[in-house]
Amino acid sequence: MDKNKILDDIFNNDPLGLLNFKPKNSNTRTADERLLASFQEINDFVENNGKEPTANPSNISEFQLYSRLKSLKEDEAKIGLLKEHDIHNLLPTLETSQVNEPQAEYGKPKEINSIDDLLSDDSLDILGGDDAGLFDFKHTPKDYERAQADFVARRKPCKDFDKYEPTFIEVQKDLANGKRKLIEFKEDNLREGDFYVHNGVLLLLESVDISQKEQTFSSGKRVRKDGRTKCVFENGTMSNMLYRSLAKILYVNGRVVTQNIDKVNEEFVEKFSNITNEDEEVGYIYVLKSKSKDERITTIQNLYKIGYSKTEVEERIKNAEKEPTYLMAPVSIQGAWKCFNMNPQKLEQLLHNFFGNSCLELDVFDEKGKRHTPREWFIAPIEVIEQAIELIINGKIINYKFDAENMTIIGK
Repeated sequence: MDKNKILDDIFNNDPLGLLNFKPKNSNTRTADERLLASFQEINDFVENNGKEPTANPSNISEFQLYSRLKSLKEDEAKIGLLKEHDIHNLLPTLETSQVNEPQAEYGKPKEINSIDDLLSDDSLDILGGDDAGLFDFKHTPKDYERAQADFVARRKPCKDFDKYEPTFIEVQKDLANGKRKLIEFKEDNLREGDFYVHNGVLLLLESVDISQKEQTFSSGKRVRKDGRTKCVFENGTMSNMLYRSLAKILYVNGRVVTQNIDKVNEEFVEKFSNITNEDEEVGYIYVLKSKSKDERITTIQNLYKIGYSKTEVEERIKNAEKEPTYLMAPVSIQGAWKCFNMNPQKLEQLLHNFFGNSCLELDVFDEKGKRHTPREWFIAPIEVIEQAIELIINGKIINYKFDAENMTIIGK
């Protein structure tokens, strides 16, 4: 039999296409190109969402990008290669020698002690190829706290910590004796000079170098506030992480430390203490608490009346149980301030407006059965009311608002 004919029969009888040869694609990307492409996906995510990808258990794609970014942050060689493309400052800053010699550590073996170590040791970018699939898993990750590691990694020793340490000790004492409280974090609470707690560690946001950046989203263009911060921690470290990154980790596991109640009151008293014989007395601002036995009232915590009187407060409230403005019940004086050289009625109105979103909505009936709806009772802690009075006096109230949900004053 003709050998050439036999070979032709074999090659022509290939129903599964096993003998079809596909030439190698000359456009195959290099490891560096694949690395850059994978990092660009992270940049695109930040651009579209205004935040770094997080360990989001409900969004596998975001978690995949978070894992990739976390791995990059721990690889000095890749940081050096990607730094010029890091438009969102996602990667930590390296020493000059490290940036100039990115290949020095590239491919250096790492100690492998677990499967996680094995997967993160992708020095040749084998796991970051063109085709997705390896990380398209179904199981929800259990270690949600890994997102906080990036925050800790940015810290460095605070060389002048000795000047901060007494303040941290004082704040801890204030928390222990109830002069300060921990409340839920919201971004409006993030202000220079205030204290916060993250993962049980007290921190001071000493300063923020705020910059405005316009970003385009599907809903339109928005200006997002961001910039480098200076954060000092009670364990003697400091960080210059981004403002929005700080807000993110405080949302995940952080609390706000309120102002010291006594200091707020002392500053307020001082404003009213420097009185001379030439000053004109114009009336009183007072704060009252109801002694009503009505369950609709007794069940409401932090309920106070903020009012104004031209006469002594004790004289003004002696018939409180007969007046609808006092909820037809006796009251106790929680605070009273004598006003000089100012319009106390205006001060009263400003306070009512400031706490307007927590005004009591309750009907009471006088001795003749006529219905009244008092509008001078507000649900707010007494120390917060006193703080608001001080802010009005010093003219700073326009920069703040009352957060009725958290019962605290926050910056606008």
